[in-house]
Amino acid sequence: MKIAVTYEDGQVFQHFGHTEQFKVYEVEDGKVVSSEVIGTEGAGHEALATLLSGKEIDALICGGLGGGAMAALEANGIEVVAGAKGDTDAAVEAYLKGELESTGVNCDHHDHEHGEGHEGGHCGHHGHEESEGGCGGCHGGSEDDAEGCGGCGDSEGGCGGCSGCHGGAPIMEGKNAGKKVSVHYRGTFNDGTQFDASYDRGEPITYICGTGMMIPGFDLAVVNMEKGDIVDVHLTPDQAYGEYNEDYVVVVDADEFPAEEVEKLKIGDRVFLQDGYGRAFPVTVKELADDKITFDGNHEMAGKELNFKIELVDIFD
Repeated sequence: MKIAVTYEDGQVFQHFGHTEQFKVYEVEDGKVVSSEVIGTEGAGHEALATLLSGKEIDALICGGLGGGAMAALEANGIEVVAGAKGDTDAAVEAYLKGELESTGVNCDHHDHEHGEGHEGGHCGHHGHEESEGGCGGCHGGSEDDAEGCGGCGDSEGGCGGCSGCHGGAPIMEGKNAGKKVSVHYRGTFNDGTQFDASYDRGEPITYICGTGMMIPGFDLAVVNMEKGDIVDVHLTPDQAYGEYNEDYVVVVDADEFPAEEVEKLKIGDRVFLQDGYGRAFPVTVKELADDKITFDGNHEMAGKELNFKIELVDIFD
């Protein structure tokens, strides 16, 4: 068995998609027999799943990761244990003892992780995923179902929050900018339909405020709130997931895929294409014809107005 851990200076690196190294452990009879640190060869985000699969990795231990990366890893048959922190050797030992629990997807819903270029629209390979797209590839329904919008709650994950996931310098001003905050929210469309809610999962999300981990309008609402405040905000597409872009809709020859994979495809499925640099990005199957497949690379929430009830639960200085 081979276990890979996102790695930096002996610690579990907290953003899967940005890791530059993995520490790979060879395990026999439940014990580590060897380990080595490997580079990522310039790959990032979902493309790392292909890299790990090529190195015959059976399990990944990491900090934060998004829904697209999770789906790509699962499509490659790799077990994922997310939410780990601290020493990598200790994390592996805890995993082997059955003491390491995964938080699941914990860095997705309101982030900008999938801002890859949709260059050319040509596909190298694609990881098949059933219609579990939700908002950004988390488990849930299709866009029409309007649920599963990052519905993968944990105390530091849920809709876009993951402690240490981005955590760079603040990109906006406000008294909470750069601070770790804990937030409850409920998201609805203009017709009142709920698409996601941390309240329903019983755990607030936690993230670094003002650093781009959340969609702009959400972050702008929180950046000047006081602990205990509850606000209602209405976000236009430019404050959320952007306008719908027809340039992100691509038509691909069906024969570029294995015939058996094409037969499995259904309208609404989420799959992965590769751009000219070999980087994987998620798309939705929009149309199926005898010899053509139309893929939509827009975010499921692109072009939509969103409403949020936001409660600032706590601020960690």
